[in-house]
Amino acid sequence: MGRSIKNILITGGAGYIGSHMVRLLLEKGLKPVIFDNLSTGHKEFIPKGVPLVKGDLRNPGDIRKAFKKYSIDAVVHFAAVIVVPESVSAPLKYYENNVNATVNLLQGMNEAGVRTIVFSSSACVYGNPLKSPILENEPLKIENPYGATKVMVEQILGDMSRAGQINFIALRYFNVAGAHSAGGIGIKMDKPTHLIPNVMRVACGLKKELTLFGNDYSTKDGTCVRDYVHVVDLAEAHLLALKALSSGKVKNEVINLGNGRGFSVKQVIDAAVKVTGRPVPYKIVPRRPGDSVNVVASYQKARRLLGWVPKRGLDEILASAYQWEKSLYS
Repeated sequence: MGRSIKNILITGGAGYIGSHMVRLLLEKGLKPVIFDNLSTGHKEFIPKGVPLVKGDLRNPGDIRKAFKKYSIDAVVHFAAVIVVPESVSAPLKYYENNVNATVNLLQGMNEAGVRTIVFSSSACVYGNPLKSPILENEPLKIENPYGATKVMVEQILGDMSRAGQINFIALRYFNVAGAHSAGGIGIKMDKPTHLIPNVMRVACGLKKELTLFGNDYSTKDGTCVRDYVHVVDLAEAHLLALKALSSGKVKNEVINLGNGRGFSVKQVIDAAVKVTGRPVPYKIVPRRPGDSVNVVASYQKARRLLGWVPKRGLDEILASAYQWEKSLYS
């Protein structure tokens, strides 16, 4: 890490991905400062000694206080609302939390003279892609308000960079899953919407069966294909992005983060049965509107610009997710 980056503000640092980032920064001898309103984050995810600024990005005064109190060198921006169906039914909530709040953050950075940010974007910006694996120059397709908010923030970051006000890297995640091997942090939601947490709830006996949405897609087994990336691999990519920005070698880029391999829903279920040794019964219902057939990342740009390669495969993702889910109810 360059000398210019030591104290790093992690918005949403008490959440799932943010808490893994905090752990990694501590392991590397860096100094994270967490900014979180704890609406979906968890205080118990915050390691002892790490400062927490309890605040809301929708309130400009809260973020100003954070920059005033701490000498921040860079920001990693995870804080957002992320449930796609909810974004369709409550769009203003998503524009307020994901766009307006980010503008407040960027204004606070500007006032404090902080010029470096890594932004948590999403593969959702590609909509239903025509090509696989997906490259970063694939045309963007806005299919829901959540995806729209990510595109808008990327546009704002680009505009600010062209004005000479910030340097950024926006990381477009594919399906993030798994948990830290040391335990203590993972996905903690009353009603998770992603496949792997729901698979693990069935494997742990907390749900009777999994709901499988559609088996009539144009794939080998008729179920959707997705790219799953381990949350620790993802955190490591953010650290590499900070290093690249610190060195000046990379700036103002959008970069995919995925595993580069696709697995169908049925393949994930079969792998989970093998890894956990537990049955995962499922029922098939009609497909959901808007679900893409095949969404797999090319991570070659991340390899080229950041030196990042995902290290953890599907079995390791599933094993860590299972251990985490079991720990919640033991």
